[in-house]
Amino acid sequence: MSRPDNDWRQVLGLRSPTEDRNPRTEAIDQLPAADLVRLIMTEDRSVAAAVELAAGAVADMVDRAVAAIVGGGRVHYVGSGTSGRLGVLDAVELLPTYDVGEETVRAHLAGGPSAMMVAVEGAEDDVDAGHELGGSVAAGDLVVGLTASGRTPFVAGALAGAREAGATTALVSTNPGAPLATDVDVAVLVDTGPEVITGSTRMKAATAQKLVLNTFSTAVMVRLGKTYSNLMIEVRPTNKKLRARTVRMLVQATGKSPETCAAVLEGADGDVRVALVALLSGAEVSTAALVADGFPPDPRRVSDPAGVRSAVAVMAEAQV
Repeated sequence: MSRPDNDWRQVLGLRSPTEDRNPRTEAIDQLPAADLVRLIMTEDRSVAAAVELAAGAVADMVDRAVAAIVGGGRVHYVGSGTSGRLGVLDAVELLPTYDVGEETVRAHLAGGPSAMMVAVEGAEDDVDAGHELGGSVAAGDLVVGLTASGRTPFVAGALAGAREAGATTALVSTNPGAPLATDVDVAVLVDTGPEVITGSTRMKAATAQKLVLNTFSTAVMVRLGKTYSNLMIEVRPTNKKLRARTVRMLVQATGKSPETCAAVLEGADGDVRVALVALLSGAEVSTAALVADGFPPDPRRVSDPAGVRSAVAVMAEAQV
């Protein structure tokens, strides 16, 4: 495959707003701490609005991710440096929150897992490593490239390899003129402008990418039926805080006492979804489990992707 020219003269000629000098912060090193902090925060205030302008593209990416997962595929985040680390952070936090692991969403960081803590020199320029990675995904997967500049060679290689493998591709970048945007199925381009410190894309660019990933993965999980209302019903109770959260969530959803919710949850062997159906319908746990099995999570059930409302409605009709 063709390789991006890594000669510094060529790179210098490729413009990205994140590399421009910010005229509002040129005197930043002359400010006392209070004014310095206010200046940084003022710049950060523009990020959420810039992300909101990309809402349509994010929604498109959500639909493609849901389709990939329902079809038996996975979502892959691919990136380097700060962008890649944000992908890792988003992916790993889905396990305790929604009981979703690498079998559904997986992050790939240039330089490997060790690059999460220590920068691996040259990893982001390794287009061949990216291409090999992209070529290893399955047809029907969704591969999301994360790069502030929109031209990182490792990400370019991964997206090219993924396309050759038959995967759907997406790009999240803070360069509205991202070179890689022309060859992906959906591009989320957020114009965050020049950074407070020139080229320090761990700042506004990273905040924008974090907001996009938060929105994207949360929306995907909701559409997959991982929530009832705004409550997490597939949280993995791996510690005391999360175990208490599951009981508190049942109390919030049903208005029942903590003691009742804890007892029903125990009777449901910790299955929050079954416990919720039982509590909302007033049925025995065994009956709730049977009916809930008939309404598994399904994003095509637009107003009830988790199936909880449908199960409860059927049981209410049976009691009339």
